[in-house]
Amino acid sequence: MSQTQKIIYALSILSGTIIGVGIFSLPYITSRVGILIMLGYFLVLGGLVILVTLCFGELSLRTPDFKRLPGFAKIYLGNWGKRIALISTILGLSGASLAYLIVGGKFLETLLSPIFGGNNFLYTFIYLILGAVLIYFGIKAIAKVEFWGFVLFFITLILIFFRAQSQFLLKTENLFLTSQGGNLFLPYGAVLFSLWGAALIPEVEEALRGRKDLLKKIIPIAILIPILVYLFFIYLILGITGAQTTESALTGLRDFLGDGIVSLGLFFGVLVTLTSFITLGLTLEKVFWYDLKIEKNLAWLITCLIPFILFLVGFKDFIGVIGLVGGVMLGIDGILILLMYQKIKPRKKFLIYPLTLIFLAGIIYEIIYFVK
Repeated sequence: MSQTQKIIYALSILSGTIIGVGIFSLPYITSRVGILIMLGYFLVLGGLVILVTLCFGELSLRTPDFKRLPGFAKIYLGNWGKRIALISTILGLSGASLAYLIVGGKFLETLLSPIFGGNNFLYTFIYLILGAVLIYFGIKAIAKVEFWGFVLFFITLILIFFRAQSQFLLKTENLFLTSQGGNLFLPYGAVLFSLWGAALIPEVEEALRGRKDLLKKIIPIAILIPILVYLFFIYLILGITGAQTTESALTGLRDFLGDGIVSLGLFFGVLVTLTSFITLGLTLEKVFWYDLKIEKNLAWLITCLIPFILFLVGFKDFIGVIGLVGGVMLGIDGILILLMYQKIKPRKKFLIYPLTLIFLAGIIYEIIYFVK
């Protein structure tokens, strides 16, 4: 593999994984706070995520063998660090799976209920069963399906863009809706969730075999690419639906563009959320199986039941779930990474302490917001 191929592959791993279910929350949140505040969040949190990911990149380069965050935490922080990292990993993956379940079920309902009838619970259950079966059999080709699903999804978005332009439905003024002051901190957890990809750094390092020195150059680019994609998505959805933008973005397009191309977008939306749900499920199953030594079939059952039980007991607020996972679980991961980085760079306290305080403030805010 040439150097250029290695760079493209590494970028696709990191950028492709960062772009996930969080994208669907961003147009609605922008409709609540305004585009200028959203741009501010991308600027500040984009910089924060790049710094923390660079810190983890340096840790990864100094640490032998491929490890997940709990493995790094044990080396640099001891058993207490490993336990906290393990808990945040399990809760974070479970919360992210719940977010995919909420959105995927909603997409499936919007796509199929006009034909077959049925309610949100039915289609969410069907979505879960499909995901659970594929997780059980450990479909190895899922990464390729996920990649091409995203490619086709974005091609569909471009088609929607041209369709909306030709019908004069895309209105720039929709981006500048009056922001609601009480929602000033609403974007924090969702934007952090949408930009986070630190867990993939060891895999990116592996992809750069022979040219690991490029890792620090790739990280900022790999995070800027999703930001540009998110801004296009916000412009497209909010430009069409304006104040009527729904929490899951795509479901509100049908009122403006009709069925046809919107159904195609929903189909690929189901595909990309389902493949990501499976990827998360396979990762979480391995955490239960390998790290907690739970028998494989029981690990699979727990993996699939946790998000569904959370859904059944009432955790159906997509924005709230995204915010909680991003602000709290990823905030904990960020603090752990900074504490580990301090072990190898003790003189950089001037950088580590302020960033840690930002994560702590975000954790406190998201918990208070979610409890409300």
